[in-house]
Amino acid sequence: MSAATPPHTGPRRRLVRALPLTPAVVLLLLFLAGPIAYCVVIAFTDLQLTGQAEESFVGFDNFTRAFGDEAFLNAVWLTLVFTVLSSLIGQNTLGLALASLMQRASKPVRTLTGGIVVTAWVLPEVVAGFLLYAFFRREGTLNALLDWLRLPSQNWLFTLPILAVSFANVWRGTAFSMLVYSAALNEIPKEVTEAAEVDGASGWRRMWHITLPMIRRSIGTNLMLNTLQTLSVFGLIWVMTRGGPSGKSQTLPLFMYEQAFQNSLIGYGTAVALLLLLIGSLFSVVYLRLLRTEV
Repeated sequence: MSAATPPHTGPRRRLVRALPLTPAVVLLLLFLAGPIAYCVVIAFTDLQLTGQAEESFVGFDNFTRAFGDEAFLNAVWLTLVFTVLSSLIGQNTLGLALASLMQRASKPVRTLTGGIVVTAWVLPEVVAGFLLYAFFRREGTLNALLDWLRLPSQNWLFTLPILAVSFANVWRGTAFSMLVYSAALNEIPKEVTEAAEVDGASGWRRMWHITLPMIRRSIGTNLMLNTLQTLSVFGLIWVMTRGGPSGKSQTLPLFMYEQAFQNSLIGYGTAVALLLLLIGSLFSVVYLRLLRTEV
């Protein structure tokens, strides 16, 4: 009969296992939780960049002001439109399509396509913004091409700014989805797809009934990461339109910047930042529930 385990062995062993995580936890508390907690405090004050002697506590006034501000509500709507168009539909769908096509393409085609798509991804956001600005501007590449084809042109950054910046974000960020889905598709056993082909399943039926169910966790992970990244896009839109004209492409990050640093309303801008954080958290909760392991 073995000797009884001392009652303090279990907790001591767990403590020893947790020690290597201590530096990471301290860094997270210092550089992540700390600034977030400070922002929460500021959001309930009237702090301004106007040389005021000291800020005062205003409770939920900043949040009440936000929900009564038409510019804020417009920014929320445009943020959702931008996220759905460029992330949920654009990057996700195009990334999956490219990954599927590259599986069947020759090696030179895969190398060339992958290189072009990844190059757009690794470009700094400001550089990508200038490139797409040159493409969509009134005298830009797109209108020159339309004129050459004798098709009507227009000032895309003035008439359809939210669509222009959504396209720009798709162009820049599709590579991430393509890489995620390429790795997921490579994990699907070839025997499964070959058996479906023998049974006469078409390409669309194989995609819908075999491929998508088998990579659903990768789809959920990709959607979550892409959504959170898209919600925080600032430089790309700022370079292309600065949120204009008349706020037609002003998403929440640009609205927050305008209120905090152009209008000097730090407290109000921080409250908007917390609301943006809340929106991202809601998306994360939805995706995590979809990714939850089924029993």
